[in-house]
Amino acid sequence: MPEGGQSAVDYLVQMLDLERRDESTFVGTTPVVGLQRVYGGHVAAQALVAAGRTVDPSRTVHSLHGYFVRPGESGAPIEYHVENIRDGRSFSVRRSVAVQNEKTIFFMSASFHRQEDGLDHQAPLPPDVPGPDEVPTMRERLSAYPERLGIWKSVPWSLDVRYVGEPGWVPPGDRRADPHQRVWMRIDGKLPDDPLLHACALTYASDMTLLDSVLSVHGEVWGPGGVIGASLDHALWFHRPFRADEWFLYDCWSPTASGGRGLATGRMFTVDGANIATAVQEGLLRRVGA
Repeated sequence: MPEGGQSAVDYLVQMLDLERRDESTFVGTTPVVGLQRVYGGHVAAQALVAAGRTVDPSRTVHSLHGYFVRPGESGAPIEYHVENIRDGRSFSVRRSVAVQNEKTIFFMSASFHRQEDGLDHQAPLPPDVPGPDEVPTMRERLSAYPERLGIWKSVPWSLDVRYVGEPGWVPPGDRRADPHQRVWMRIDGKLPDDPLLHACALTYASDMTLLDSVLSVHGEVWGPGGVIGASLDHALWFHRPFRADEWFLYDCWSPTASGGRGLATGRMFTVDGANIATAVQEGLLRRVGA
């Protein structure tokens, strides 16, 4: 948790400032209060920063693919072991393995690419989406659901999150089924000018609301009387330069759910309409009490 007068963004920067033990081993901290399990985006972001610190800074991450093997324990440090798979003329590939209490909890493959010119096209920003200043803040959303406020306040998310529609924890009677879940996000404060840090911050944010879109299709709700879930894997492609401390729209939808698992896809757009990243995630989804 942030200490003293430490801001949420300072906490995020500190969380991503891993201790380097040797050329390929890093150690990261986890929150000591809040959730019992470490937020998946926290582990993925730390795994990426560990990998990135072993790569020439002129090469920026363009994709990552990770698997959540075991839940992480809050309050316990995590070691990250980085393997150099390849350094080519244009690309560098790393494997980053997260180990906690002598057990692997997550592993990631990440690829880094030197900047070059090429073909350029993208899908447009979804039309008729209200801007971030036109939708309620998270605190305003939570004011109608005080039972949810404790979790949000107890964890240092370091994010300004604003749902365009109703969140996945709003009771079904208060919202309609919707194939899309759209959220405006940004890091809640100014980050240093380090492209790797911004990529890690975006990775951190990308795990937060993606699976909401699976529930949105069915009008289901997270928690009591609804569904519990966990991220199984996560993939993220970075398309264009961006700042994670500036607003981006996370446009998420679910193409399929079956067998206790749901698949979700999300595109991230700047306010100006640039498609900066795409995420895909599969999650485990079970009814509470099942």
